Amino acid sequence: MVTTPGQSETLTKIGKYTVRGLNHQLKTLCRNNREGSYGTQGQRERDLTLIANQLHEIGYRGMNSHSLKPKHVQALVEHWLENELTTGTIKNRMSAVRWWARKVNRQNVVARSNDYYGIPNRIFVTNTSKAKSVIEADLAKVRDEHVRMSLELQ
Repeated sequence: MVTTPGQSETLTKIGKYTVRGLNHQLKTLCRNNREGSYGTQGQRERDLTLIANQLHEIGYRGMNSHSLKPKHVQALVEHWLENELTTGTIKNRMSAVRWWARKVNRQNVVARSNDYYGIPNRIFVTNTSKAKSVIEADLAKVRDEHVRMSLELQ
């Protein structure tokens, strides 16, 4: 373990790299608990690494995998809502947080419902058209006749 002067966080020395303790512990937690498909496992590990980095940015330093508290989850959700992340992204990250809490036996730290945190519901179907129209001047700029005909038909 390496501690730098003026910082209270714990850093782990792995080879020539220095890693924050929380990042390292979450990565180890993911590697020791192989649940779901390879894609799910990879995405969960990336999400938890991002979450650990965001907790550090917000100001929570010196955390370990067992020190998750409701204030950390609330701060993360507020951070995500301030950055205007899509509802689906926030819900996916909350799923990773709940997985983390369950694995360290702190599932009561995270509320069971996303409504508690003010996370809106996903909107799967919109009533607005995604169609785009091309004006005649832009269509005239296309030199390839086949592409122009294809655009006209669409």
